[in-house]
Amino acid sequence: MEFSFISIILVLLFAFLAGMEGVLDQFQFHQPIIACSLVGLATGRLTECIVLGGALQIIAMGWSNIGAAIAPDAALASVASAIIYVKAGNFDASGRNVAIAAAITLATVGLVLAMVMRTVSVIIVHQADKAAENGNFRGVEIWHLIALVGQGLRIMIPAGLLLFIPSEAIQAALSSLPEEFTKGMTIGGGFVVAVGYAMVINLMATKEVWPFFFLGFALAPLNELTLIATGIIGLALAVIYLNLSNNNNNGSNGGTGSSGDPLGDILNDY
Repeated sequence: MEFSFISIILVLLFAFLAGMEGVLDQFQFHQPIIACSLVGLATGRLTECIVLGGALQIIAMGWSNIGAAIAPDAALASVASAIIYVKAGNFDASGRNVAIAAAITLATVGLVLAMVMRTVSVIIVHQADKAAENGNFRGVEIWHLIALVGQGLRIMIPAGLLLFIPSEAIQAALSSLPEEFTKGMTIGGGFVVAVGYAMVINLMATKEVWPFFFLGFALAPLNELTLIATGIIGLALAVIYLNLSNNNNNGSNGGTGSSGDPLGDILNDY
């Protein structure tokens, strides 16, 4: 599939935003579910790219910066794999697995680009320091903007290169990948998914929340329940839980002190 001029402009814009959001982390454009969906919206393949983004999002849950170790680049992986997925034109499960394998590979390649930008950022920081020493606040702002633009270009330039590569070349490259490689990357991605779920479970591992966790497992296999219905049930249970916690707190402690529920205490503080 070849992209139209409008689609190319929109994809490049979304890629630029995803690159900036990789450091800003305000609107989450770099998250796979959003980045892939935006590429799908620009190319007319919204449904297929949402499915791809959802699969990559589960994998990305296990990616995090730990100490000096930098997590794989989710922004480049999302945008580039969505472009490859749409240009290849194979939207079944096998095509999606190939795109996921490409995403994991590109996420590692993105680390190289991230290190290059971080090295360049050292020079930019020194220039901003010189501007600050001279009292040039406008210069400090300009150098900050230059660094931010560099982060956007870090994703936009590879995305642009992929856009102008003929679809036939991409299809031939994907077809040449050994089946052992694509299956291996898919299995490896599954391992990362398990790590991501473990991290989320670790955050919510309190005796007050465990019943809701198991209740979700009980409701998930019901085919009659859509995602919207499941979300409504979860929201209703959360509201009931908070109301019961507040009532118990007001009745036993006179509305002050700790209720013994860490999650409830945090939510009450806000």
